[in-house]
Amino acid sequence: MSVNKEVKRVTTSTLLEMKRNGEKIAMLTAYDFSMAAVVEAAGIDVILVGDSASNVMAGHETTLPITLDQMIYHASSVVRAAKKALVVVDLPFGSYQGNSKEALNSSIRIMKESGAHAVKMEGGTEIVESITRILAAGIPVMGHLGLTPQSIYKFGTYTVRAKEEAEANKLKTDALALQEAGCFGVVLEKIPAKLAQEVTESLAIPTIGIGAGGKCDGQVLVIHDMLGLNKGFKPRFLRQYLNLFEEMSGAVKNYIADVKSKDFPGEKEQY
Repeated sequence: MSVNKEVKRVTTSTLLEMKRNGEKIAMLTAYDFSMAAVVEAAGIDVILVGDSASNVMAGHETTLPITLDQMIYHASSVVRAAKKALVVVDLPFGSYQGNSKEALNSSIRIMKESGAHAVKMEGGTEIVESITRILAAGIPVMGHLGLTPQSIYKFGTYTVRAKEEAEANKLKTDALALQEAGCFGVVLEKIPAKLAQEVTESLAIPTIGIGAGGKCDGQVLVIHDMLGLNKGFKPRFLRQYLNLFEEMSGAVKNYIADVKSKDFPGEKEQY
């Protein structure tokens, strides 16, 4: 019996139970009410209101420009559609790196103004103080290690992280530190599958992979990538389930043709 099917609302403890039972966790991003309603109806476990909204919703090159106010707007839209899924919201760049007080204030605003259930933040040992402070306020925190897109200018590239031994060892240390600090889970992005498996087996909390192989406790993808709404973005880790860009532009072309040819609206479509 699926753990998800037994609960009214997926919580952080549901995810821990799923890991213990060997049931994989399915997570997708959503940034608005309509898309959240679709993934909710399909039975998704976790909805991530990702700072990837900066890319797919606003057209920015990186995740850096999106603001806390904008994240709260997206999150509140998603929460209105999520009746069962756990809603996790990214703390955007610049809203928590300054100090732990700033991190706490940003997290409180997200929870209070959007009604979401948890926050996610990038980084390891360097953000433990902030995690401790946020958790002390009763706010669940999810970690994020490996490729951390908010640090893109430090890395200089979106290639696979932790291939070298030193970085791999730091990632293992960071993962344990996040668990120790009280995170309920951790996203592992674009790291070697073998390393992701080692980390997953070393932790009691669930790992959610994106480009981190099949041994993580769950998987996450950006919904626009998975549905083929993004043209030309096809990283190795992505499985595209639809080609919505082509289907939707085809529908729009048909609409334009019908308007131009005076076929729409027809007899049945007027009063």
